[in-house]
Amino acid sequence: MSKRVTIDKVETLSRRWADLKQYTLTYRRYDGVSEKQIREVHDHGSGAAVLPYDAARGTVLLVRQFRLPVYLDGASGDLLEVCAGLLDGDMPEVCARREAEEELGHRVQNLREVVTTYMTPGAVTERLTCFLADYSEETRVGGGGGHRHEGEDIEVIELPFTEAWRMLQDKEIADAKTVMLLLFLARELAV
Repeated sequence: MSKRVTIDKVETLSRRWADLKQYTLTYRRYDGVSEKQIREVHDHGSGAAVLPYDAARGTVLLVRQFRLPVYLDGASGDLLEVCAGLLDGDMPEVCARREAEEELGHRVQNLREVVTTYMTPGAVTERLTCFLADYSEETRVGGGGGHRHEGEDIEVIELPFTEAWRMLQDKEIADAKTVMLLLFLARELAV
C-alpha cells in the first residue's frame, strides 16, 4: 500500500482531547490513475472494551452514559454500552481490567479476547480490542461509575442476558462495540 500513497502535507487542526489532522495525499487508484485527496483524521488513541457475564445468574454488566454525537444525531444521547476506555499506553488486557474496575466496580475474571477492529476507519485511527469476561458478586471491588474528574457520569446497568439480547434485536442497543460483544457472547452461549 505504501507505494500507492504519498503524504504531501499534514496540517494539525486541533490538539485538545484528540488530534485532528488534515492530510493532503497523492493516492494511486487500483486502475493506476493517481489523484490528490484531502482527508481529516481523528486520533485519540486505541482502546479496549469488555462485556462481563455472570453464568450463575445469566446476567451481563453494561453502562449507560451520555454521548454528545448521539444526541447531535437526534437521539436522547443516553447510550447503553459495554464498558470501554483508551489504552493510555497499557496493553488492551490491562485496559479492559482497569475500565471494568473503574466503570463497573468489578475485578473481572477469565478475560478472553474475541476481536480487534477498526470502528470508524474512514476518519478515526482507533483500533478497539474487545473482550468477554466473567464476573460475580465475589468480584465486586467498588461501586463503579467512572471518574468524575474525567467528566464521566456512568450508570452501571445489570441485565439478564436474555433482556440485553431482546434489546439488541429490538434495536434498543445501537452501540457497535456492544452489538459485537453481545453477538460474541451469544455465540459462546450457543444462543
